[in-house]
Formats: sequence, C-alpha cells, structure tokens
Amino acid sequence: MATEEKALEAQKQEITESEDVERTRECQCFIPRADIYDTEDNIVVVADLPGVDENSVDITLEKNILTINGYVDYREPEGYSLAWAEYEVGDYQRSFRISNEIDRDKIEATIKEGVLRLYLPKLEQAKLKKIAVKVGE
Repeated sequence: MATEEKALEAQKQEITESEDVERTRECQCFIPRADIYDTEDNIVVVADLPGVDENSVDITLEKNILTINGYVDYREPEGYSLAWAEYEVGDYQRSFRISNEIDRDKIEATIKEGVLRLYLPKLEQAKLKKIAVKVGE
C-alpha cells in the first residue's frame, strides 16, 4: 500500500499545477525529466519530451529563468479505437534558474526523437583552471 501511495505522489509531481498561470490548451502539462551534466566548457541539460519536435518546442530565457515549453498534438490513428491506455499525452513545461556564469548569447539547443539537449556555455572566468603545484622551499 505504501508503495502505491509513493507512486501516486511521484505521478502528481510530474504534472505541473501552477496557480499563477492559466493554460489556454485543454490538456495536461507534464514536468519533463531532465539530467544535467557539467563539462569543462558547458552545462548540458538533457530533457525527455516524447512527441515533441523542433517545430513544437519553445525555449525562452528571461532574466535568469530558462523555460522549456513542448507542445504535443496527439491524434489517434484512423481506424483504431483505444482499448487500454497507460500512457498519458500532454504538453511539457520546465524552468531552470541559471547563474551569471553562463554565456547567454551562445546557448544552443538540439532535439532528436523527443530528447532535447541544451548546451549552456560557461563564461571564460567560470571555467575550471588548473593550478600548477611547485616544490616548496
């Protein structure tokens, strides 16, 4: 029973429920799962947006908030009727607060097969610097 309750809590957290924003589309809006990698030159965000392509994704940066919006236009295949559904279809929205150490003019994004990759390049002063250690006296 406790496992089912935790699963339901996790499912609720995957759906956005912002009281400050009114949606104009009549569908659910999910929070996409994302991984964030820190490389020497970039912060890389990889987010799952199944059903979203380059024409249905919108990425904005306002102040220090990077927002991803993915829109899914789902149509049931002709000649089929749904007998059982375990997968819910909806839009995606997620926001990240980014630091001042990101070069905003060089941010890039790619999407392939529903996987979005955001490349947030670090400014030169934010990059890792190796300090040589010398033998002391």
